[in-house]
Amino acid sequence: MGPSAAFFDLDKTVIAKSSALAFGRPFYRDGLISRRDVVKSGYAQLMFRLGGGTDEQAMARTRDYMAALSKGWRVEQVQQIVAETLNDLINPYVYAEAAALIAEHQAAGRDVVLVSASGDEMVRPIGALLGITDIIATRMAIVDGKYSGDVDFYSAGPNKVVGIRKLAEARGYDLEECFAYSDSSSDLPLLEAVGHPSAVNPDRTLRRVAAERSWPILEFRNPVPLGRRLRDRPAVPVAAAALGVGVGVAIGFAIYGRHRRTRAAVA
Repeated sequence: MGPSAAFFDLDKTVIAKSSALAFGRPFYRDGLISRRDVVKSGYAQLMFRLGGGTDEQAMARTRDYMAALSKGWRVEQVQQIVAETLNDLINPYVYAEAAALIAEHQAAGRDVVLVSASGDEMVRPIGALLGITDIIATRMAIVDGKYSGDVDFYSAGPNKVVGIRKLAEARGYDLEECFAYSDSSSDLPLLEAVGHPSAVNPDRTLRRVAAERSWPILEFRNPVPLGRRLRDRPAVPVAAAALGVGVGVAIGFAIYGRHRRTRAAVA
């Protein structure tokens, strides 16, 4: 058997929250986003999620909004924020079941690849935390150390398949021998592109499709900090989790904005 890989979506598949939610607070604190940005992006992402996130026009609108929102941000500042907050904001929320499954694939000699719509500056350090070096993520255009407002590669929906096929061609993967994991129906193209797809904590549409196609459905419920994972094995084995059957930064801003409005109302 030739080389193969396991492709993992990030949010709600490997970590128990949106990676954008995790970094939304320090982005707001450091002045990268305003209260108005919170409200506008929250509404846009809510509409995207309610619509299932699979419509090409909706994806294009989300991509363009992300690009406009980040225009002028210094790349070095974003990288510094992520590095300073990664341990507190991401580490405690990695699913133990996902960590065990990643380790199983690595032990079997497969490459493990994170495939996420979030920005490369967020996803790559998260991958390093998990011992993963192969990343397919959204790449923003950079001019003179700042985001220009253009997108070089938007890693969402069908574009995830573009990314994995390019990697498969370079590495010699047979995608029929590869695995993929995601929670979202927007990743159906990704799941359909491999021979061994699995739905993890799936949304309603993906759960239905997975049941119809007899794909495994996995329920990950145990986020465990890295320190504990090094000391103990996951309480729920990955096999027992099977039931047998940035996008982008906007969602994080939406939830954070709602949290702030609730606190303001109570005050």
